[in-house]
Amino acid sequence: MKQAQFVARHQAHWEALGQWLHTPAHKRERHHAERFAALYRQLCHHLALARRRGYSPQLLAQLEQLMQLGHAELYRTPPVPWYRLPLFLLVQFPRTVRAHSGAMLVASVLFWGPLLLSLLLLQWRPELSDVLLDSTTLAQMEKMYDPSAERLGRDSGSDWQMFGFYIYNNISIGLRTFASGLLFGIGALVIVLFNGITIGSAAGHLTATGAGAPFWEFVSSHAPWELTAIVLAGGAGLQLGMRVLAPGQLSRGQALAQAGRDGAVIILGVVVMLLLAAFIEAFWSAQTVIPALVKYLASALGWLLVAGWLLLGGRGDGRAH
Repeated sequence: MKQAQFVARHQAHWEALGQWLHTPAHKRERHHAERFAALYRQLCHHLALARRRGYSPQLLAQLEQLMQLGHAELYRTPPVPWYRLPLFLLVQFPRTVRAHSGAMLVASVLFWGPLLLSLLLLQWRPELSDVLLDSTTLAQMEKMYDPSAERLGRDSGSDWQMFGFYIYNNISIGLRTFASGLLFGIGALVIVLFNGITIGSAAGHLTATGAGAPFWEFVSSHAPWELTAIVLAGGAGLQLGMRVLAPGQLSRGQALAQAGRDGAVIILGVVVMLLLAAFIEAFWSAQTVIPALVKYLASALGWLLVAGWLLLGGRGDGRAH
């Protein structure tokens, strides 16, 4: 078949698919997903025919671009409507975390193990803080957690400025941790391990040098949300890397797409946790007028809420994931 005849016969299918793909998601109610799937399958068949018959590069480029848009649409994570966010957070997110409990356990061990080891080591050998942390970082931390400071954990910046900084810093770490899982999971584990050593070394140094009280008072309230989010991002990145290495009965592309969808669910929950942690850190943790005991009680409540949420959320709910 000549190219002109081929284009004339199938142009309507390609235009229909292009129109569907460029229709805003919230206006697709009247379009059937089955129709999109059928058009996409036809397009893949047409592209294969065009390649085999040696049609023009322009036509191939047009069909390949349309196929890439269709592929992105087919494997993207559906957006969560805002009115469904509570259901997502209370049911789908904790279920997805538990579905990857093995990866989460590995990330937890690699984070909490080095953190606790570094903290305890510096109580025994305080001089090792110069090995684990550079001198600039040590000096900055000692200034930030000076007991005489008006604000704990910072030496400048308003609450709103620090809120924005914490959002940017924490969420960027979470996203990098997840994305680095594509390096066969190794990148995610390295970031989790590095954060565990750094946080544990900071806590150990400040505790050993007598600045432990303001440090623990500052970090206690937001730690349940922030530290758990780091571990979850690491676990999400690890499961992404493991599906690349061991796709099972799926093709590597299918396994990666599935892992990407689960990872997107986990990362969305992680972002919510980090937003909450940033709010607490900026407007609560730094306040010296709030008694330390109140902050420690808030921390205990936070840990109970996080544990209950992740372990019990979505259990006994009959709705589909």
